[in-house]
Amino acid sequence: MFSFRQFLRQLQGKNEPPPLPDRLWHETLAALPFLDRLSDEEKMRLRQLTEKFLAEKEFSGAGGLQITDAMCVSIAAQGCLLVLNLGLSYYRDWVGIIVYPDEFVVPRSVEDDFGVVHEYDDVASGEAWSGGPLLISWHDVQLAGEGYNVVIHEFAHKIDMRNGEADGFPPLPANDLSRKEWGTTFSEAYEDFCRRVDVAERRGDELVLDHYAAEDPAEFFAVMTETFFDMPELLRREYPDIYGLLSRFYRQSP
Repeated sequence: MFSFRQFLRQLQGKNEPPPLPDRLWHETLAALPFLDRLSDEEKMRLRQLTEKFLAEKEFSGAGGLQITDAMCVSIAAQGCLLVLNLGLSYYRDWVGIIVYPDEFVVPRSVEDDFGVVHEYDDVASGEAWSGGPLLISWHDVQLAGEGYNVVIHEFAHKIDMRNGEADGFPPLPANDLSRKEWGTTFSEAYEDFCRRVDVAERRGDELVLDHYAAEDPAEFFAVMTETFFDMPELLRREYPDIYGLLSRFYRQSP
């Protein structure tokens, strides 16, 4: 069994982290079939990025969950997929990843138009806090596939938060994407998707894309990122302009 305590001890006095055990890495790849789209060279770079990510972040279990090596590597590999060609600097300024056994409760408070504060409990499968930890349900991590991926979703929020609160407008690479192009394309697609959701709900229909993307622009960006990596053909068919922007942003074409 690979021990992260042993792994971290090996880091002391070294510039580069030691490699992950082959068996653990290959088991991780086998459990995440969407990674098969990567070339051998890309898988090698993803492995190296995952090793560095694990050396920088701290995993902890909540609700009595015992964290295993497989859990950590699975979450890390999926999170690093987003920044495979961007670098780990997109995940700077935060350290903790808290893993719950299942969905968890997050206290919320909302002030209405009359200044009255309403407090309630929200059940969540994942939560990204600006400047703070990332919270995630291990049960939902294992449901990855067919356009649903809570790890990719929450890591997309973390990327979105690099320039402030999550709003669907992450910091764009210099000399590659213009703010005007990004804003116009995403706004038009988001408004179109909201209209489609309204029509589908009135008719009692289902959409091929997750309705949750209509919640707000931040959720639209996160859900589109999920679909981009997990079901890219679907996104390219439904919103080719969004697929094109995300391909340029993530510097990948799954």
